[in-house]
Amino acid sequence: QVQLVESGGGLVQPGGSLRLSCAASGFSLDDFAIGWFRQAPGKEREGVSCFSSSDGSTYYADSVKGRFTISRDNAKNTVYLQMNSLKPEDTAVYYCAADPRTAVATVPPEVALYDYWGQGTQVTVSS
Repeated sequence: QVQLVESGGGLVQPGGSLRLSCAASGFSLDDFAIGWFRQAPGKEREGVSCFSSSDGSTYYADSVKGRFTISRDNAKNTVYLQMNSLKPEDTAVYYCAADPRTAVATVPPEVALYDYWGQGTQVTVSS
């Protein structure tokens, strides 16, 4: 059974940092494309970053480029999203997701392509 569990969200001041974790079970990170998405109140879910397991290539939305970094730890079967220089507009529920059809992530990441989702973790950036 494929399962994704996010953790690491919380309340942080503008300019601060958080690291989100996404622990995967039931599959290997080597097999699926992995994406991080976020959804702010009243807005559609948007792709923030994704990772192609085939070659390790990454993608970042313009809004987070240079501030967020996606990485993985194969030994722990876990994907991370390091978020630095956080802004109030980064406030959202963050989700990790897996696309079981391919190890090559479509860019920008599309919600409809990802079949497996975590429960989400709240990130609030506020002073």
